[in-house]
Amino acid sequence: MKLIIRSEGKTCSIMITALAVIMIELIVSFCAFYYAMKAEKDIRYMGVKKVISEKLTKTVRGMEMNAMNVFDEVGKHLDSPESVVAALESKTSLNPDVRGYFAAFEPAFFPEKGKWYEPYVHQDDSTGFKVTQVGSARHDYLKSDWYIRAKKSSESFWSDPYYYQDNPKVASGLYCTFVKPVFDAEGRLACVCGADMTLAWLVTELKRIDKDCKNDDLLNAHRMFRNLDYYSMIFTNDGTCIAHPEGKRIPIKDEGALRDIAQKKSGVIDMTVNGIPSRLYYSPMESIDWTVGIVVPNADSRKPLILVGLVLLTVAVIGTIVIWIIIRRKDETA
Repeated sequence: MKLIIRSEGKTCSIMITALAVIMIELIVSFCAFYYAMKAEKDIRYMGVKKVISEKLTKTVRGMEMNAMNVFDEVGKHLDSPESVVAALESKTSLNPDVRGYFAAFEPAFFPEKGKWYEPYVHQDDSTGFKVTQVGSARHDYLKSDWYIRAKKSSESFWSDPYYYQDNPKVASGLYCTFVKPVFDAEGRLACVCGADMTLAWLVTELKRIDKDCKNDDLLNAHRMFRNLDYYSMIFTNDGTCIAHPEGKRIPIKDEGALRDIAQKKSGVIDMTVNGIPSRLYYSPMESIDWTVGIVVPNADSRKPLILVGLVLLTVAVIGTIVIWIIIRRKDETA
């Protein structure tokens, strides 16, 4: 009887030890895989973010080059108001995403036009363009931030998004403008030119770039049962979302992230987007005060962890059963 009790006690002790070893190995293996997947996820999406940012920057540069061609034409035809309008109209077909081109002149640059002269060649309700004089006391562009900035910096830049509704002849809506000062032959500021675009083209470009990246085999290698769901957004330097694939405005409330964006730094934060726990990767674009962000839902990233957890648990159960069978057989033999 004592031998049986001792044998059963020894068997129980071996089983407990074996289970403890298996559990420790299970936990260590799962933790190692968890941190490896977390690092892989961060590296993957920081790489995707970089590619998206580069593609978007290339698109923006193309928009700028087309606008520059129009502005250069204006600079070559400063001899009369009519020639300025003709210059603005000459290249309107270069980019269908541009809603209109304007030239906001210094006060009395053309004496007959008075203090405010801002011809605006813009799309009308049809497929054509029309010319509207938008400069006025109501629309005093001389006090506008973009005009003052262009006059001080003498450099081209993108304005912050704004809602335009000053002139009933021009379609109202949310715009952004590429701005450049134009100088006369003597180097004096003649006018500030701009190309107005609604933010719709930015959303369209984001969707196209996201689709291209999702179809890139190199960027999407080693899926490990993940859909690799993500989408891109664009923020201004104060954290305002100006482009979202569904037209939504996603606020960033994390103070550290807002500080990073204002200081043109990259970063990663966890946040809830549209009620879905997600991870946001963000970094500034080159030569423009915008930040690209990639939203990655956490649920998709957890799929490999769930799979590996189930595999490890299955191995642990099978291992425990095998050890129990071996020990029982030895006891029976003894």
